[in-house]
Parts: sequence; structure tokens; C-alpha cells
Amino acid sequence: MKKILRGKVQKYAFDFRDKPCLRVKQGEKFQVETDDALSGLVADDSDTPTVHSMTGEHLAKLTRAWPPLFNPVVGPIYVEGCEAGDVLAVHIDWIDPWRYGFSGIIPGMGPLSDQIQFPDCVEPYVHVIEHFPGPSGHTRDGTGKYSENLSWDLQPFIGTLATASEREVFTSVLGQGAFGGNIDCRDIRAGHTIYLNAYCKGGLLYIGDVHGGQGDTEFTGIADETRATVQLSCTVIKNRRLPCVRIDKPDSVVAVGINMPMEQAVLDATRNLMEWLRDDYGVPPKDLYVRMSCDPAFRIRTYQMVRAITLRHVVGAEYPKARLFNALAKPSRVNRLPRVGAKAKPGKTPKSAPTSRRRAPAARGSGRPK
Repeated sequence: MKKILRGKVQKYAFDFRDKPCLRVKQGEKFQVETDDALSGLVADDSDTPTVHSMTGEHLAKLTRAWPPLFNPVVGPIYVEGCEAGDVLAVHIDWIDPWRYGFSGIIPGMGPLSDQIQFPDCVEPYVHVIEHFPGPSGHTRDGTGKYSENLSWDLQPFIGTLATASEREVFTSVLGQGAFGGNIDCRDIRAGHTIYLNAYCKGGLLYIGDVHGGQGDTEFTGIADETRATVQLSCTVIKNRRLPCVRIDKPDSVVAVGINMPMEQAVLDATRNLMEWLRDDYGVPPKDLYVRMSCDPAFRIRTYQMVRAITLRHVVGAEYPKARLFNALAKPSRVNRLPRVGAKAKPGKTPKSAPTSRRRAPAARGSGRPK
């Protein structure tokens, strides 16, 4: 299996001029070792690791450039058969976080960076989170130890997944769009397929910024930042263009919106979902539009809402696969319920009418989402 080792390739932009570091066939599995968002803030994986500070020379070196050299990515990866105007489908097999991750406070970053109400939330701070293997023997299903008093299940995902654009060069820390980018979407995780527009021959895929876990919005701008090993594969959907990133989960679909303010990102995500369900599942826009307000199964996921330079907000409109059908269509005979007050013929019980011994069949799509 082809594998890119950590440190062999380190990029800070999605640049169509970069020479591919790896070529893969469609469906071919490959592995990538990624660095953390601050390029090795935790320097080693010993029992007593060296941890750089948020104000030391390590971070100063990264911030001498503008935009800062945060968010290193590996790439580009060339996918055979992918052309400009196609969609690259990226399937993630598994993600193994490194032994350590970190969170904390970067001075000048985050919503409380200029507050006096909470002075201890302004000072630079590094908090190391240790990752322990789970039942599989790997960290992909392991736990994160925040302190002696608190641990939680790891939920690793890829924070930055992108294709290169055909003209502009976006930095890996600020680049966001229909090509993906630094969107810190925690649904870009194992078992899910991510759809990205391809703008160049080969797709030119970049991967990095893995998180061991993240709360909604990534409020401070730093989640559980970690190095990782990722296994994935790619296929191509020919001649297709998407309004933004889309995610296929085992039991639901998620349409992503990236914009500011937050309500515009939500609008973009819902429009993305409406187009998707209309084009691929035959759901009338009016049907879904109404369901968005009355069906509790429809959810808006808030992924990233970070106050940092020009980063925009990232949300997802999610709906279960069990309900991806035209709910306003004329019901089939077996699902048709009797009219209120309708009389049955003497000696016969309507097949769809409930009796004391038999429950009426549920209407299609009325069950809980998986």
C-alpha cells in the first residue's frame, strides 16, 4: 500500500502548481501521515514530551510569514481519471490520532481574546490531551485523557481536506470553499464519503489538520489538535458540479454551507441540501422546504465558528436517508389510510383500518431516523 510518511511533504497552500507527491488509481487505498495544526507543538511521543509554548520561538517562526504557517497539509495527491469539472469522492476508512493532542489559547485568537471579564482566558496556554487505544488496539476508537478527572471517547476527523482550484491559490489555514479547505467539519470522519469539486486534472487532493475531537463551533479556534495516520481512497463522479461540500454518512446526508454571517451559512447549506435531494432523490423542493421546519429529524450542525482573520462559519444541513423520498406523492394502496368517517362494507374490515387485534400500518417515513 502506498503511504506518505510524516514530514516528507509539508505544504501550507492548495496550489495547482505543486507537483503531485502521490498518484493513485480510483478505489486504491492509500495512507497519509499528517502533522498537527501548529507543526509539532508537542515535539515527541515520549512519556514526558517536549511541549512548545504559545509564545516561544516555535510559534514565532510560524507567525513570521503572513498568513501564518499554520495548518500544514500533505499533497497534492493525483487521482487517475479525475478531470476538471468532475467531483472527487473521498472515502475515509479510518483515522488513528497520534499519542498526544493539544488544545489551549493562542494570544489574540478566539472570541475572548480582548476580554477583561475572564482574564485567565486571554493568557497563552497549552493543554496536552493524551490519546489511548480502544478495543481495536488503535486510537481510532480510543479515549482522550483531558485530566485525571475527565476523559472522553475520541471522535477523530480530518479538519482540512481540499482540492486545488484552477487559478487562485488558497492558504491551508484560511482557504475555504466548494473545494473544501480548513472547515473543521467533524463529519469528515471514518466511514463517511466526502464530495469535493475537482478543478484540475487529477483532482489534486490535500489532507491535514486532524483533530482527536471537537465541540460545536471550535469556539476558541483550537480543538484537540493532533498528528495522525489516515487511510482513504477516492473515486470520481464525471461531469458534475456542486454548490459546496457534501457528505454521505451511513444513515444520513449532510450538505455543507460556508459563509458569514452564520445565518447565511445556514441558508447556503439548506439550498445545497435542497438541490441534492431534488436532483438525486426526486424530493420536491417545496416538500423539503416545509419539512425543514416541522420534521424533528432535520438538523443544522454547527461545525466551525472561529474568530480568526478571514475564516468563515461552517454549518451542515443533515437529513436521514430513510426520509429521502417525495412525501407529497399519492400514497400507495397499502399505505393509504381510510378517510375519517368512511364506512366499511358490511361483513368486511378495510385492510388499512386498525382493529383491536391489528395495528394500522405506519405511513412511509414515519419511523425514527436511524
